Amino acid sequence: MSKSKHSFLVGSLIKLLLWWEKKVLQFPWVLLIVTTLLSAGSLFYTAKNLGFYTNTADMLSPDLPFQVNRKRVENAFPKDASTLLLIVDGETPEQTSQVAEKLAVQLKQLGNLFESVYIPTDNPFFRQQALLFLDIDELEELTQKLTDAQPFIGHLSENYNLKGLFEIIRLALEEKKETLPMDLVPLLSGIEHILYQRIEQKPQYLSWQNLLAGNKLNTESKRTLVIAKPRMNFSEILPADSALTSAHEISLKLMAEYPAVTIRMTGETALEHEELESVTDGAIFSGIASLMLVCTVLWLGFRSFKLLFATFIALIMGLALTAGFATVSVGHLNIISVAFAVLYIGLGVDYATHISLRYRECRAEGMTNELAISDSINNIGFSLFICALTTALGFLAFIPTDYAGVSELGIIASGGMFIGLALSLSIVPALFKVMPIKNVKPFSSSQLHPNLALFPFKYAKPIRIVTLLTAIASCFILTDLEFDSNPINLRNPDSESVKAIRELLKSKTDSPFALIGLTNSLDEALVLAGKLEKLPSVHETITLKSFVAEDQDDKLAMLEELDMILGTQLKQFDNPLSPNNQKAVLLDFSETLRKAINAANSTAPLAAMQSLQDTIKKFTSFADKQTHPDLEYSALEENLLGLLPYTMQRLSSSLTATDYGLEDLPDYIREHWISDDGLYKILITPAKDQNISSNLKEFVREVQTVDDTISGLPVADQASGSAVAESFIEAFGGALAAIILLILIISKSIKETILIVSPLILAALYTGATNVLLDNPFNFANVIALPLLMGMGVDSSIHVVHRLHQGWSDSTDLLQSSTARGVLFSALTTLCSFSSLAFVPHRGTASMGLLLAIGILFMIICSLIILPAFTSKKIN
Repeated sequence: MSKSKHSFLVGSLIKLLLWWEKKVLQFPWVLLIVTTLLSAGSLFYTAKNLGFYTNTADMLSPDLPFQVNRKRVENAFPKDASTLLLIVDGETPEQTSQVAEKLAVQLKQLGNLFESVYIPTDNPFFRQQALLFLDIDELEELTQKLTDAQPFIGHLSENYNLKGLFEIIRLALEEKKETLPMDLVPLLSGIEHILYQRIEQKPQYLSWQNLLAGNKLNTESKRTLVIAKPRMNFSEILPADSALTSAHEISLKLMAEYPAVTIRMTGETALEHEELESVTDGAIFSGIASLMLVCTVLWLGFRSFKLLFATFIALIMGLALTAGFATVSVGHLNIISVAFAVLYIGLGVDYATHISLRYRECRAEGMTNELAISDSINNIGFSLFICALTTALGFLAFIPTDYAGVSELGIIASGGMFIGLALSLSIVPALFKVMPIKNVKPFSSSQLHPNLALFPFKYAKPIRIVTLLTAIASCFILTDLEFDSNPINLRNPDSESVKAIRELLKSKTDSPFALIGLTNSLDEALVLAGKLEKLPSVHETITLKSFVAEDQDDKLAMLEELDMILGTQLKQFDNPLSPNNQKAVLLDFSETLRKAINAANSTAPLAAMQSLQDTIKKFTSFADKQTHPDLEYSALEENLLGLLPYTMQRLSSSLTATDYGLEDLPDYIREHWISDDGLYKILITPAKDQNISSNLKEFVREVQTVDDTISGLPVADQASGSAVAESFIEAFGGALAAIILLILIISKSIKETILIVSPLILAALYTGATNVLLDNPFNFANVIALPLLMGMGVDSSIHVVHRLHQGWSDSTDLLQSSTARGVLFSALTTLCSFSSLAFVPHRGTASMGLLLAIGILFMIICSLIILPAFTSKKIN
């Protein structure tokens, strides 16, 4: 910026810098001591007063429509909001149900950690009325099957042991009695499987529910969900840590007690908790590694320990003072604004780097220490001030957006830029005064090959043509730019919670991405449910009316008749297994199988009987080699018959079903479907795999065309993505306009303003287009890197333009100057400090590392190659 164009503001700033450099040289120790005390005080104040708020739901304006709808649902049904899903999987539905019951009971006992705990598919009401929810045809088939099983059940109720089981199978094999209610093959295969699992020392239980009742008794599958609502402490970095830790400990104990059962945690709360853990895990190690890389790069740039020391002292003090500013101005950090430290390191160190390199350059030219300090402050200070002002304006533009997390980041980061500027113009020169560098020589590595040093000037025209063509191409590519609003895609794909929720998202009944609608009456709910069920993307809708079984009179008549047949016998399984010699019984059964095989006229296939007999021989050989063979045979009996009493008890309960209506539904069901203020809930489940983005968007779009007040996790995620994208577009638009206006006022030159801003816009185009080509869409994590890239882009352009207007001709080796070196090494230090991010398992963080790497690369190219090419004529 030529002196002839100096405005009053510019002149005043130059006078201020002249006055300031005299004070720095006059009172360096006073300045160092005062700043050190201020930094220490800031740290102390921050440690005592700075809070941490991690409620991501409140990061966006509460006035947004989707936030209003979400809050309405959460207020109406608080037990279903921000829950923890515990997925209990087992080899048998009985054990799955048993473990789920125990898990729920133990979690309920931790009232200080959990507000509520319940199993949606299992409670006293469902146990009693379970069979009423079957279709008439299904119930008729089941009652016939259980009626046929009466002799089998009666025999086992009187002979409840291994001998009784094998005796009735023997009779069936010999066709002496029609006593088995099921095909022999599934039973024989089930027994063989249990024997094999014992040989493999992976014991499992035989499911009598599957064999006798066709899996119709309450538990519909081998998976049961336990839903718990943790008590959250949002003042902590991990607000649900205590609750999740306790749930994990209980789960481990239950899995040790029931080896065939697994318990996994997922859901909104678990995902957010695991995400915070994955981001913080290894933070110390990666931080140390990044620091070492930054030190290495700065050492290559400075070749001086004193310069390196001065830069890092300024960096540490700047972080401390910015933290204090955050405490005073905002009072807390959120998961977005905590990135202020990252942004400060990336941008704040630039100012100190440019001052240090200019000081070194002056010393290498033979200037005295005081003159070198004065020259660096006066020549670089003006550019640094403009850089800090434009970058701060960029951050300030985030304040009025609807994204509260970024808004608070804008306040903190904008203040941090001026803190970094002040320290770079005070502490760094003061340190040079008290510990000057001596015997400085020019960088030997600065003598680049002429083709490299003069590349932007020598090939200016081709560079301009290529730039324009690639910019146009980038604009077309950017039409495919997307914002990935699915937070699951940001998490570590190998983590337990992500694997578990992706499994649930395939389900049509258990998907956590089901949607919720609210109506003022049950009639309205039924009408809306009817409309929604017609949508291709909807599997089913559930309302309070769904819990009232149809055709109750006919079904109750069937159950009453079945109860007369089985009722007494079902109650006889309360006694333990009666004594018998399990080994002898097993050997006798093996002999029975041999005879049936030889007879070749059995009701069971020969292959099934032969396979079972071979497995029995292997098991007896295995058991007899154990230290306590009797215990192994007893364990086999328990594995084969241990779940039979539980199945009989469930069946007995279901035969006591009674007629009921809406008014008879218990409160523990009603509270999840009708709110205290009379709102009725409609649960809308998806028909397609919600792991596929197009299915998820279709589900939300179709449902909201019927009722735009319907809420749920996918609605919130997609609306959040739109709101964040709009916030950043609004903020960057405002920031760019403010920066352009400021530069125009200061430079009083449209051409100079265009030269400074164009590399930023060009780098943004290239970065966006490259991310599209690499399938690295913007998301809630990597979007945080954009302010850093914007700040670096503007700063680099200002430094280069300022250097070019200080009398440097087209033939000058700009790329060998301290300015170019400062731009390059500032970018490299930032790149090194984030280089490890691209390789972490957390996909959101990794995408941010990739975005930064791409953006910084293009920022260097645009500032040091393209910008000079547009300011010069071709050199021959």
